Amino acid sequence: MAVMCSEQVLLLTQDDVMMPQRVRLQYEAAVQHPTSIIGCQVRRDPPHSTERYTRWINQLTSDQLLTQVFTSHGPTVIMPTWFFSRAWFSHVGPFDEGGQGVPEDMLFFYKHLRKGGKVFRVDHNLLLYRYHLHAATHSVLETTIWTHRVHFLEERVLPLWESFTIWNAGKQGRRLYRSLTTTSQRKVVAFCDVDEKKIRKGFYCYEDSQEKPKPQVPILHFQAAQPPFVICVKLDLTGGEFEDNLKTLHLQEGRDFIHFS
Repeated sequence: MAVMCSEQVLLLTQDDVMMPQRVRLQYEAAVQHPTSIIGCQVRRDPPHSTERYTRWINQLTSDQLLTQVFTSHGPTVIMPTWFFSRAWFSHVGPFDEGGQGVPEDMLFFYKHLRKGGKVFRVDHNLLLYRYHLHAATHSVLETTIWTHRVHFLEERVLPLWESFTIWNAGKQGRRLYRSLTTTSQRKVVAFCDVDEKKIRKGFYCYEDSQEKPKPQVPILHFQAAQPPFVICVKLDLTGGEFEDNLKTLHLQEGRDFIHFS
């Protein structure tokens, strides 16, 4: 549901409940950030549903609201919290009304970023965000979302890099490599990992490639690999081990690596 006045647009789904101060606080932020999508922190109902996702929504830093737009979580501020200028909404253009199975929030968010839009989060819990199995988001196929994410990555990041390393020599890293265009594949100088078995193998051969000879991409330990990295390791799943490994390299997110997990 969208609520529009002469100046602002507020989104809210029928399943969720907004707090009394939401309009005031997000309006104040929208006045200060007229080309931004304004989000907020949320409380999940039931309380323990999608805990990792809820932490991600609520704990991203202001910089990460832009650097983590390529992850499988989707928009870094969730659509039921959106509040923005009506003039900016008209500038970005309408939502994709293709129907069930279309990730309309992701597509609008990408259009917003393409037009130079920013993202801002009000750091107050202003929405009770309800989870249920019949939500419309479950009708969107993972393969559809994956395809849009890869295209956006190739549009926004990879042209800026002469070469890069894929962090994860396992299933997700190889899937990303296979999904890239040939031009982007040629920029991949290595995979990196912590799995000794994968590292001992020495390389990944893309058997389905049409190129001759078939590409053989080295597999290195992460400490021996060179940035920038496209990271295909999910956050908040390894008890902090992956995050600690990443910190040892003293890299800057958005410049030296981006998350694609």
